Amino acid sequence: MASLAAVENLPPPLNSSAEQPPLFDGTTKLYTCYTCPFAQRVWITRNYKGLQDKIKLVPLNLQDRPAWYKEKVYPMNKVPALEHNGKIIGESLDLVKYVDSNFEGPSLFPEDPEKKKFGKELWSYVDEFIKIVFTSFKGEGPKECGPAFDHLESALGKFEDGPFFLGQFSGVDIAYIPFVERFQIFLSEAFKYDITAGRPKLAAWIEEMNKIDAYKQTKTDPKELVEFYNKRFTAQQ
Repeated sequence: MASLAAVENLPPPLNSSAEQPPLFDGTTKLYTCYTCPFAQRVWITRNYKGLQDKIKLVPLNLQDRPAWYKEKVYPMNKVPALEHNGKIIGESLDLVKYVDSNFEGPSLFPEDPEKKKFGKELWSYVDEFIKIVFTSFKGEGPKECGPAFDHLESALGKFEDGPFFLGQFSGVDIAYIPFVERFQIFLSEAFKYDITAGRPKLAAWIEEMNKIDAYKQTKTDPKELVEFYNKRFTAQQ
C-alpha cells in the first residue's frame, strides 16, 4: 500500500511576509518545516496512512518564520503542530500516535504484547539516542556515538519476521529514521565514519526504509543537511 503513494506537489514554505491561512476553518493542517527531523516524523505518518487529502501541509520557513504562527497558532513557536477539531496539538512523538489513533489507514503500532513492550522501550530510548549522537558531533564523533548505533543494531535483531524494529514497519521506525538519515550523512562527511560498517541489520533497515515512498518523499537534500550541521557544530569547535 505504502509503495503506491503518488508524489505530492509540495506547497512553498511560508515566511514572515506570508498571510496566515484561515484558522479552525474545518481543514486539518500540519504546520511543518521540510528540513526539520521532528516534523518529518509526522509527515511520514501522514503519508504512510494515505492522508495527503485529509491533512494539509502548511510548511514554514523557520529562519524567517511568520509572527502570526507564535501569536495566533502555536505559542511554543515550534514545528510540528497539528490543527484538528478546533485545537492545536504539538510534540512530534505525541502526534505520530495521535494521527495513528484518530485517522484512517494502516495501524502503526502492533497489538502483539511482546512487540508492544519492546516498542515502548525503543520509544523511550529515542531521545537519549539523539542526544548521544548530537553530543558526539562536538567531540570525537564515532568513538562517542558508536555504542548508540550498536544499540540499534541489537534492537533490529529482536524480531525475525521483518527488517524493521518490530519486525514489520511501525511508528518506532518513524521515530528514528529522520535522525538516522541525518546522522549517517553527517558522520560520513565530517568524520569519514560509516554507521553501517559492521552493522548489517542497520544497513538492511536503512535500505528497506528507502523503499518506502511515504518516507522517501520527505527526505532532505544531503548537501543541505551537511551545510546545516557544519554551521551548527564545526563552528562551535
